[in-house]
Amino acid sequence: MNKTNDEKLFLDLLKEGTSPYHTILFTEGVLKENHFEPLFMEEKWDLEFGKSYFVEAYGTTVVAFRIPQKKEMVPTDKDANPTIRIMASHTDYPNLRIKSNPDMKEKVYAKINTEVYGGAIHSTWLDRPLGVSGRVSLRGETPFVPKEVYYDSKRPLFIVPSLAIHMDRETNKGKAFNPQTQLIPVGSLSDDNKGFMEFLAQELEVSKEDILGFELGLYNAEAPEVIGMDMDILSASKIDNLSSVAASLEAMIRKDAPKSLEISAFYDHEEIGSETKQGAKSHLLADLLVKIYASLGFSDDDRIRAIYGGMALSVDVAHGYHPNYTDKADLTNQPMLGRGFAIKEASSQSYTTDSRAIAILKSICDENKIAYQTYANRSDIPGGRTLGAFVSSQLPMLTVDMGVPILSMHSARECMGIKDYTYIREAMIAFLNA
Repeated sequence: MNKTNDEKLFLDLLKEGTSPYHTILFTEGVLKENHFEPLFMEEKWDLEFGKSYFVEAYGTTVVAFRIPQKKEMVPTDKDANPTIRIMASHTDYPNLRIKSNPDMKEKVYAKINTEVYGGAIHSTWLDRPLGVSGRVSLRGETPFVPKEVYYDSKRPLFIVPSLAIHMDRETNKGKAFNPQTQLIPVGSLSDDNKGFMEFLAQELEVSKEDILGFELGLYNAEAPEVIGMDMDILSASKIDNLSSVAASLEAMIRKDAPKSLEISAFYDHEEIGSETKQGAKSHLLADLLVKIYASLGFSDDDRIRAIYGGMALSVDVAHGYHPNYTDKADLTNQPMLGRGFAIKEASSQSYTTDSRAIAILKSICDENKIAYQTYANRSDIPGGRTLGAFVSSQLPMLTVDMGVPILSMHSARECMGIKDYTYIREAMIAFLNA
C-alpha cells in the first residue's frame, strides 16, 4: 500500500479501526498523544481555558473539545464568529454481528450465528476473509463492575461461501440472500473444533464460563489499497465513515489555537438510526455543553446564546457519480471522485444544510482554494438521514452536511478518490480557523 504523509493517519485508522471500539481506541490514543485530557460525565469537572479534553461514552463514542480563551465562549454581537464549532462523524459501519450462543454445526462445518448490522450489501460479504473484533465482557469482582477487554483476531477466522453458478443458474440475474441461512460464516472443518466460544476463551486466556457477554462483529480482513493507473483511487472497507473520523481527528489536533469552543463528536450507531445512549440522537452533546459552561463559570443564558451562535458540520460520505449507473445520479448535482468533497442538500432536511450555511462554508473554501462539489438525491430516489438532523435538533445552530464522494457505499469494500481526503480535511481545518 502506497502511503503519503497526507493520508497516513487515515490509512492507519482504516487498518486499526476494525470495530467501533477499536476506532475509539485509536482515536483516544491520538488525542492523548496531543495532550487531550480524559474526563468522565459522572464526575464534577474543573476545566481550564486554553486546554483540551475528551469524554468517552460506552466504549464506542468519544467527544473531544478544545477550550479557547474566555472572551471567545459567548457571542458579543450578531456578526461575531461562531462561538461553538462542532464536527460530527460516526464510528460504525454495516457488517455482520455475532449473536449470543453463536456456535452452530453442519456436518463437518463449524459455523456461527450472525445478524446483519445496518444496510449492508449482502452479496459483498460473500467469499471474503473475515476477521472478528469488538468488546467482550467478563465476570468481575462485583456484578456492577464486569471486566471488559477488547478483542481483534488480527487474522481472518471466517468466510461466507457463495453458491456455485452450476447450482443456481439464475444467480447473475439478481438474487436476494436470506441473512439467517445464506449469510452464515464458516470457520472450521476440524472434527476437534469445539466452537467459537471455546476458541474465544482460549484467545483471551479466560474460562469460557467467565464470558458473560460480547459485542463482536466480522470485518473484511483485506488490506486497504491505493490503486489505479495513476494511484489516485483508494479501495478499502469502512471508508464510510472512517474517512470523516480521520479528517475530524486531524482537524482537532492541529497546532492552531482555537478561536471558539471546538467540538468533535465521534458517534456510534448512525447506521441503525442513532437512537441510542451513545448515538447522535442522545442527550450526550447537550449535557456535555452544560457541564463545560458551568465548569467555566458561565450562566445558562451564556450557554444558550453560544449554542444559537454556533455552527456544525455533519461529516458523512456522499454518493459519487457512478460511471456504470449514470441514471442513478441527479441531473445537475453529480460529485465526481477526486474533484473535491461534496456539500449535501435536501429540501426534506434529511441533509440539514441551508443556503446561509452553504454560503459560509463555500466562502471559507474559496478563500483557501479548497475544492468542493454539490450533491442532491434524484427526486425519485429518496436518500437517508445523517447525523446533522439529530445534532441540530438537539442544538439549534447552522449546520452543513458534507462528505467525500464514494462508490460502492455500504459494500464490504468501498472506493473513493484519495485526493478527496485532503480536500475534506483541509476544509474542516479552515472551518475551525476562519
